[in-house]
Formats: sequence, C-alpha cells, structure tokens
Amino acid sequence: MYVGVLSLDLLLGDVHSLKAKRSVVRPIVAELRKRYDVSAAEAGHVELHRRSLVAVAVVATERSHCVKILDACERLVAGRPEVDLLSARQQFHSTEDD
Repeated sequence: MYVGVLSLDLLLGDVHSLKAKRSVVRPIVAELRKRYDVSAAEAGHVELHRRSLVAVAVVATERSHCVKILDACERLVAGRPEVDLLSARQQFHSTEDD
C-alpha cells in the first residue's frame, strides 16, 4: 500500500481578504475531491490573504497509480487562471517503509 501526498504552494490573484481567499480556494479543493476521489484541504498559509498551501493525499496499491493521480491534480490546479502555482512537491510512503 502506498500513500502519496502532494503539497501545492499557491499565489492567489486579486484577493484582499480571507473571505475572498476562501472563495478561491474552496472550489479548487472541492473539484480535486470530486474529480479525483482524493483527500484535499488547505493546509498552510491560512492567515495570509494571497497565499495558500493546498495538500492532496491519495492511497493506492501501486506507487505508479499515486503518481498518476497526483500529477493530474497538479495539472488541474496549475491550469486554474485565478492562481499561480509557485511550487509542487510529491512525497510517498509505503507499508514497506517500516
């Protein structure tokens, strides 16, 4: 069993309040969850108006499947016009790591 984690550091466009930030980040998180059946949440930069760290996690029997899903999630977010993807980092853990 493999667990893949994707961390996406985002710069938000014309956002001047935390309420406006939520209106940009929530639809992205919801679309990731719905389209790819992953766990996703805003996991960092919660007090900054124009930055967000979105984390995505997936569990699969093969590492290659985790990579495929996380790559698709990264492409989806990178293609959103209201955000700039500053960095993306993938990490993998397996039951064989113990």
